[in-house]
Amino acid sequence: MSDYTLRRHAPLDARSTFRVQARAELLADVRSATGLADLLAHPDYAALPALILGEGSNLLFAGHVEGLVIALSMPGIRVLSDGGNRATLRVEAGERWDDLVRWSVARGFHGLENMALIPGSVGASPIQNIGAYGSEVGEFIDTVEAFDRQTFDVVRLAHADCAFGYRDSIFKRSPERWIITAVEFVLDRQRPPRLDYAGVRETLAGMGVDVEREIPRPSQVAEAISRLRSSKLPNPVLIGNAGSFFKNPSIASSVADALRNDFPAMPVFGHSGDEAKLSAGWLIEHCGWKGFRDGDAGVSDMHALVLVNHGRASGEQILDLARRVAASVHERFGVHIEPEPRIVGATW
Repeated sequence: MSDYTLRRHAPLDARSTFRVQARAELLADVRSATGLADLLAHPDYAALPALILGEGSNLLFAGHVEGLVIALSMPGIRVLSDGGNRATLRVEAGERWDDLVRWSVARGFHGLENMALIPGSVGASPIQNIGAYGSEVGEFIDTVEAFDRQTFDVVRLAHADCAFGYRDSIFKRSPERWIITAVEFVLDRQRPPRLDYAGVRETLAGMGVDVEREIPRPSQVAEAISRLRSSKLPNPVLIGNAGSFFKNPSIASSVADALRNDFPAMPVFGHSGDEAKLSAGWLIEHCGWKGFRDGDAGVSDMHALVLVNHGRASGEQILDLARRVAASVHERFGVHIEPEPRIVGATW
């Protein structure tokens, strides 16, 4: 018996954190890399367009999904090597990201703690090169194991082959080719914690951690990050959302300087040569969108960067709202902002 199950015309409402109504023409729940290979070797399914689904925390269904939806459910964390200060971990694609963070910090490993409470699966993390509070997952990835739909082989891609960038990777650029089955991380126990992001030190102090006298443990930093995220971002369990909907735009430094002349309070960060980044959340909030609601599609009153489904909004309604938000930012500031989640069933 193959290690996968198939359903036709399967509902996807509970398969994404936006919780919008959508159906898959064919949904496969896959429980192992072998099951994935068997599924894609089947003559009825090999040539179908495929959407890979983890926990659905970084996508918006803007329509029904034709072809094959593959949900990877294989969990597992294994230590491949441990030299005392540094270890290599193999994590299966179906493992929950936050479970991996909790597992690693409980064992004293530094690195992933600043990305605590990010929703999603480990297999999805390299695609978007997820990041938060000054860290990105690509920094800690040694190897990505993936099924190559061009060759029908399971291959191992070294860090340099993954082409990690800001919310970007080779996997994001070629979503029809790669299906990530496992990720190998290198973590150590001596890495200095990153505490300079706004609010981190203050939250640790509120927890009774004196960062001037002691180096906080990874578990303490993870707890501080979790408290910060919970205070600023709506919980997708309580209200449908995919976290930050827009990427922070990169623009020419000269343009950023000119905008700062007109808007002195505008945050500008990440200066690198001729480029700088702006805060998409600040831009959206200063266009008056924070807390906006049109039917059940809205912008969170906790953070302007988050679009929300108050109950019965469709994916099309949320996408329409996102386009209106982006258009207003461009009209006022002359800056283009782009969505962070993958949009399925429509184009941006």
